Amino acid sequence: MTNFVRPTKMTDKLYEYSLAIGLREPDLFRELREETGKLADGEMQIAPEQGPLLALLVHLLGAKNCLEIGTFTGYSALWVASSLPPDGNLICCDVSEEYTQLARKYWEKAGIAEKIDLRLGPALETLESLQNGGWAELMDYAFIDADKVNYEAYYEACLKLVRPGGLIAIDNTLWDGKVADAKVQDPDTVAIRDLNTRLRDDNRVSLCFLPFADGLTLLLKR
Repeated sequence: MTNFVRPTKMTDKLYEYSLAIGLREPDLFRELREETGKLADGEMQIAPEQGPLLALLVHLLGAKNCLEIGTFTGYSALWVASSLPPDGNLICCDVSEEYTQLARKYWEKAGIAEKIDLRLGPALETLESLQNGGWAELMDYAFIDADKVNYEAYYEACLKLVRPGGLIAIDNTLWDGKVADAKVQDPDTVAIRDLNTRLRDDNRVSLCFLPFADGLTLLLKR
């Protein structure tokens, strides 16, 4: 293999250091993250360092209309909605009343609940209703972080909803390293592995694959 510069190995000590000096996390955001971390499914939450990145990307885009597929307890939505202008809007798709109740509590505390339109139900149905409801190519940004077997369908729907020059971000594209292990053939891993290959060759978008957190793929619609 050709030698190349690899990312710095992220030890526990170095990770703690990077959060200590690089994460400007408001107390309310930290409270939500820590409360979520106590849940049985707490590992479904995005990594803390991802929140500021998503918020910064939304800010740089000058985004007003945003979409999130897979909201869980609302940590990523909290970052994104806080970065939107007063007339900004974030449509969140999820199926869990229980987890999104926690999200709503913190959105209210943060004073951003009016910017968030939570739609409970199967995301593919919500995405179809958005397309039929006149949202085609009006979204500035979309974030995909839901059930992995539907990632390809979510991506295709987002391509219809996001405007040219808009951004699609896809989480978990490293999938704890399993995508690089050909022996792992469970449906979730296969779905992400197949999508990663497809995105590499998709000329409809510009691609940036970040080996960051659990893998974050950024796609700018051409």
